[in-house]
Amino acid sequence: MMIKITFLGFILSSTAALGWAVLQDSNRATAQTKGGLPPDAGSSSSRGDVELVERAISARREYEKSLRALHEYYSGNGDKQRMQWAEQEIVGYHLLFKPSYNLEVKDVPPANLTAEMNIREANDLLRTAMTYKDKGSGNDYILNQRRAEILFREVLEKYPNSDKIGIVAYHLGELYEGRAYKQPDRAAKYYERSAQWTKGSRTDTRMRAAEIYDKQLNERTKAIEMYREVVAHDIDNDRVKQAERRLGELTGQRK
Repeated sequence: MMIKITFLGFILSSTAALGWAVLQDSNRATAQTKGGLPPDAGSSSSRGDVELVERAISARREYEKSLRALHEYYSGNGDKQRMQWAEQEIVGYHLLFKPSYNLEVKDVPPANLTAEMNIREANDLLRTAMTYKDKGSGNDYILNQRRAEILFREVLEKYPNSDKIGIVAYHLGELYEGRAYKQPDRAAKYYERSAQWTKGSRTDTRMRAAEIYDKQLNERTKAIEMYREVVAHDIDNDRVKQAERRLGELTGQRK
C-alpha cells in the first residue's frame, strides 16, 4: 500500500547522514596532506573538476537548507502565503534535474564496502523506498522516484555494512537508468557496485552495466571488462552466451 505523506513532509523528516562520503573526504585530505595522490588517482576523482563539483553539491545543500528554514520560520509565524511559496520552491528544487558531474565526488560509494549485517533499520528504509519506486504519474512519479532515491541512498550512507547494499545499488541503477533521471553513467556504476557487493550472481546486474557501457556510453574498454565479468561469474546460460557473442564482436575474436 502506498504511504500517504506529502513530499514536503517527507523532505522535512529526512535526516540522511553523509556516512562513507565523509570518510572519502577524510581520505582525500589525508593523502593530500602527506603529499601523496588521492584515492583512485588517475580516475575521474583526480580531474580538475573535483573542487567545483564539491562546491556545487555544497551550494545545493545550503539552498535546500535555507528553504527549509524559511518554511519553518513562516509556518511558526502563521504567514501562510510565504510558507506556501517556500513549499513550492522546495518541491521545485527536487523536481529539478541535478546530474552527478563526477561520480567519485560524494556520489558512488567505494567498491570495498562489505555487505555483512542484517540491520533492521536498513531493511525498514529499503521496504519504504520500494513503496515509492515506479509509482505514480507525471510530477507525482518524479517526486516518488526522488523519495525512493533519498531512502535508498540513506541505506548506503547510514548502514554501509548492511547485507542489503547490493540490492539497494541495483535499485539505484534502475532509478538512474529510468526516465526520471536518464543518467546512464550513474546507472552503470551502481550496477557495478551491486555486483561487487552481492555474493553469487542471481541477477542481470553485470549484463545491465555492460550494455549501458556498450550501447549508451560507447565506452568499449569498460563494456569488454563487464562482458568478461558476465562470462566469469554469471550462472544464466543465455546471458553468458550473449556476453560471449558481444565480446567476440568487440574484440574481433569470434568463435
